Amino acid sequence: MMPSGHTTPAFVHLAAHPLRWRLLTELAASDYRVRELVERVGQPQNLVSYHLRLLRGGGLVTTRRSSFDARDGYYHLDLERCAEALAEAGTALHPALGFHPTPTPTAPAPTQPTAVLFACTGNSARSPIAEALLRHHTDGRIEVTSAGSHPKPRFHPNAVRALREHHGIDIAARRPRHLDALTDHRFDYVITLCDKVREVCPDFGSRPRLVHWSLPDPAAADGHQRADYPAFVRTAAEIDTRIRYLLPQLALTPKEVKS
Repeated sequence: MMPSGHTTPAFVHLAAHPLRWRLLTELAASDYRVRELVERVGQPQNLVSYHLRLLRGGGLVTTRRSSFDARDGYYHLDLERCAEALAEAGTALHPALGFHPTPTPTAPAPTQPTAVLFACTGNSARSPIAEALLRHHTDGRIEVTSAGSHPKPRFHPNAVRALREHHGIDIAARRPRHLDALTDHRFDYVITLCDKVREVCPDFGSRPRLVHWSLPDPAAADGHQRADYPAFVRTAAEIDTRIRYLLPQLALTPKEVKS
């Protein structure tokens, strides 16, 4: 019998179930809709939805309404919360097992060049923010670019401001580009940052690893009438967090990366 006062940490209880662990590992790679998770894990939708609901209740998984189809939604694994929960579980087992959960940004080795494309609709906020932050974290040692399916004439001024004021990066001199101009390029990763562009992103013959980050458009945060600057700051912070967790993946060889 377990001694009184000793309870199983919530993360251990949630992650120990085989299907929930499978869902966690799938969502660690990309945001997915429930029907996509059903296909990937090979289980009935009602069962998948039940376990997703438990993961959401435990704070490990969040969901956002799709900007492409409002009747649909994307599930996202909160890696920051997972890292904290793992640290808490380790500490509960033994104080010496506690650790700092946030990954240290590490650039991929120069001998393993990696090409990454970030895509969104207008290439005016989310994707250029991601491009700038990844280039910043890797000191330019990987090939990174961004583009849009319907690029705007220029980057949104609040995106430029958020990067400059909160991350010390200046992209004011750069301009959006069209996805069609990059179809003959080789990419190892194609990361879509909006639900609309995910549906129309061109096929890249090099068979890149496809990743989706379902992020709302910060320019639409205030009814399309007045862009809300704090929304750009929050978007840049979330992208920065996702990139910090992407960096260890980029440092792996293609065979080591889970497809």
